[in-house]
Amino acid sequence: MIRHTVTTTLAALTASVLATVAHAQAGGAAAPAEVIVTNARIYTVDDSRPFVSAMAVRGGRVAFVGDERGAMTLRGPQTRVLDLGGRTVIPGMVDSHGHVANLGSALANVDLVGSTSVDDVIARVVAKVAGRPAGEWIVGRGWDQNRWGDTRFPSHDKLTAAVPNNPVVLTRVDGHASYMNRKAMELAGITAAMKDPDGGQILRDANGNPTGVFVDNAMGLVSRVMPALTRDEVKRNVLAAIAEAQKWGLTGVHDAGSSEQVLGIYDELGKAGQMNFRMYAMFSGGRSESPALDRIIATGPKSGLNGGTLWIRSIKLYSDGALGSRGAALLDPYSDDASNSGLLVSDPKFIEAVSVKALKAGFQVNTHAIGDRGNRVTLDAFEAALKQVPVADHRFRIEHAQIINYADIPRFAQLGVIPAMQASHQTSDMYWAGARLGTHRLPGAYAWRALLNTGVVIPNGSDFPVEFVNPLLSFHAAISRQDANDWPAAGWYPEQVMTREEALKSMTIWPAYSAFQENELGSLTPGKYADFTVLDQDIMRVPAPLVLKTRVVSTWVGGKLVFENRVP
Repeated sequence: MIRHTVTTTLAALTASVLATVAHAQAGGAAAPAEVIVTNARIYTVDDSRPFVSAMAVRGGRVAFVGDERGAMTLRGPQTRVLDLGGRTVIPGMVDSHGHVANLGSALANVDLVGSTSVDDVIARVVAKVAGRPAGEWIVGRGWDQNRWGDTRFPSHDKLTAAVPNNPVVLTRVDGHASYMNRKAMELAGITAAMKDPDGGQILRDANGNPTGVFVDNAMGLVSRVMPALTRDEVKRNVLAAIAEAQKWGLTGVHDAGSSEQVLGIYDELGKAGQMNFRMYAMFSGGRSESPALDRIIATGPKSGLNGGTLWIRSIKLYSDGALGSRGAALLDPYSDDASNSGLLVSDPKFIEAVSVKALKAGFQVNTHAIGDRGNRVTLDAFEAALKQVPVADHRFRIEHAQIINYADIPRFAQLGVIPAMQASHQTSDMYWAGARLGTHRLPGAYAWRALLNTGVVIPNGSDFPVEFVNPLLSFHAAISRQDANDWPAAGWYPEQVMTREEALKSMTIWPAYSAFQENELGSLTPGKYADFTVLDQDIMRVPAPLVLKTRVVSTWVGGKLVFENRVP
């Protein structure tokens, strides 16, 4: 039996070698490129050849990087040659933490981003309700009381008076609190007698009555009675979100919490050739054990499905809430709310148990943690799991890692845990973070340099629709720690900035590494997928204030044009 197996293996190997030789002799090795890029400033993010002027694409992958002479040797009669006139090319940017279906929903519902007051919020809702039948649910997202003149959480009274006959549910920008009218609370059976759920809070007035704001797990008290979107509606939202992402130069995203339904939609789109995007989908593992989680783990990890458009090999968990809604779990109370230390929305033992299962099955675990307590208990859970199932290259991640006790910063490198952070969160939160945390905790807030100095990588993202999709917002924040108006002048805690090289890596090769894709994506290296973005300015050289004036000229996935900006 052994002799037969060896003979069979040698025969197969010989046949493979002969086939390769025949292919080369027939000219297959020198097949023409589909696309050749010339006259460009190409940042490859490949340390062996970091900067070139030309590139050739064949079979959806990079075939050559170098000079124009070399690239043009691969020109054939059908080759498309792009003379970019000195424009800049970078590897396709990947958002390492976004919410695809939520972005699609946000595009379809009431847009509350940038609202300046509760009156502004209500006016936008009233405009959306016009012509809608009574009883139809009105949904919106994007309000942030920290950006209003009155930064207190709103009460339902004005909203109820303006829209009495339609249930209204408006999600805060971070997705960790909801604001609703009386009609929505009535349909959900919310009364003053209802107790706060574990990991959640119902905000109440002086008499104990619900004010209409529900934080973290309390949001589920209302969402459970809301009508679910149909599958076709979810699919439409997914396609709209992908198109929006491509418009901003993104060629992929790490979807931070996909349901079984959404995973099925991604697979369906990929099989139909409609994806044209790299989707690294984290299955939403919830906050307690579930049959769905067991089913995903039992099926095993999957990588590069449908022509490299779908990866299902990670699980998204949640440790705490968000800083803006005071749900992030802190070791000490909030500086602006001495009675509150935030919320742990999952039992740390659950995080540990899922991590053990994941390590045994070859899955990655990516856990939301924002506060210093949330980060510590997550690191503790990971450490406990790794003691039970030692794995060298697990690449577990903490999503956000926003506020870290300085003693815990070295633990990321020590445990092999990747901090997946969103630079634009820093520039959104810096105006009020000091009031929430006090100055003593700020050295561990959005501490990119402190973490990088330990040897970890930081995949960057936006957390859209929490922040705007535009990845250059995070690039700009990473190199300046300033907002879009270049404030503050020297940057907020500027000692924590990234270099431009690090910022570019944080949106290309580091997301690839954090998703086990570094051999397929993340740099313009021969053999990798030809995902790239063309920009009208060189973000590696222009002054920082000009970065946000940069336009995406075109976006390419696998050498295929998926977005082109036709504005001159």
